[in-house]
Amino acid sequence: LLLEDDILLNEIMEEHLQNKGYEVVSVYSGDKAEELIYSQKFDLFLFDVNVPVINGFDLLKSARKNDIKTPAIFLTSLNMVDDIEKGFDSGCDDYVKKPVDLKELDIRMNNIKRLFKILPDEIIEISPSIYLDRLNLFIKKDNKEIHLAKKECEILLYLINNNKTVSIEELSTNVWSYEDSPNASTVRTYIKNLRKILGEEFISNTRGVGYRFNK
Repeated sequence: LLLEDDILLNEIMEEHLQNKGYEVVSVYSGDKAEELIYSQKFDLFLFDVNVPVINGFDLLKSARKNDIKTPAIFLTSLNMVDDIEKGFDSGCDDYVKKPVDLKELDIRMNNIKRLFKILPDEIIEISPSIYLDRLNLFIKKDNKEIHLAKKECEILLYLINNNKTVSIEELSTNVWSYEDSPNASTVRTYIKNLRKILGEEFISNTRGVGYRFNK
């Protein structure tokens, strides 16, 4: 949610963020932002401070009192230490001084995404250093991308989404079509490769029973 009453800056920031792949809802006044805060869910607030009707400080302070915990970055020309202190006291998580440097904004947004674990829907966190990209079929481990076979990805997703020990038969039934049902050794081979990629501690094997994902 972008709150910025300077129309030109609002448009520049909105276009920049959209080009970076973000979905942006932009408004020009505090009351409009307030309506959206309580009617929609956002991953991040970008709030100018000196805006019409409700200023950014008061807007965020009220949101925090109402248990809205969405991370927030203030964008403002108010850069005295007292102003910065007031901003953080209002509940913000970072502060970008105007004129806004778009590269600096990107860096600070990426840091907020890291701290608050804000991920796109296709990315699943397995551990702080391991992520599954289910759309592009790879695991990112220690910043290295490891390609997965489609069935490996589907097996891993099934194990992640079922908080229990899953038998080979259950995996075969739910991951493969009936006509294409694999033999047990094929399933074990996929599991073995996943354990090799992730680390054996992430997928435990109860002999004769099945496999369980451990996060």
